[in-house]
Amino acid sequence: MADGFNDRSILNRKKIYEIPAETLILKEGEINLDMYKLVTGHVEMYTGYGTDNEVLIGMLGPGACFGEFGLLTGKPAIYTIVTYSKCEILRVTEGMMGDFIEDNKESILQIMKNMANTMLKMQRQISDLTQELAEAEGRAGDAVTITKENIRQYAIGDLNFRREPAKMRFLNRNREKR
Repeated sequence: MADGFNDRSILNRKKIYEIPAETLILKEGEINLDMYKLVTGHVEMYTGYGTDNEVLIGMLGPGACFGEFGLLTGKPAIYTIVTYSKCEILRVTEGMMGDFIEDNKESILQIMKNMANTMLKMQRQISDLTQELAEAEGRAGDAVTITKENIRQYAIGDLNFRREPAKMRFLNRNREKR
């Protein structure tokens, strides 16, 4: 999280922060219990930021909110947010959420749309990856077996899954499912 957000004092909870371009605000895999509303500027949303698996999911502009996943679930961020341009953002803590909802009714629908769009983009990426893996690994009609865990790690960068992997089978399009 950017240094400007480390101050937890009550006086700064409703402050609008000015953030320079190319600043990391939210990091995938880290717990962040705040949500942010973009007042001005644009940010980029990534999975796998800074790795060989880096994927730009999209860009957000004024009025968009991000970080809602951590605020609502207490779980690590599922994406990284980096400022594309100079931005002004409002930090919303859990304690401020009631006031935020009251003052920003239109933002709640936007938050829900953002969450739904993020899930759709990730689902598309998983489908594309699944197809790529099936085509790259498939040999003359052979079935390709990959684990769901590998897809999860690629799509959301979550290295904390330690369950027994479930298997998925990919069959050649000319063959029927078994």
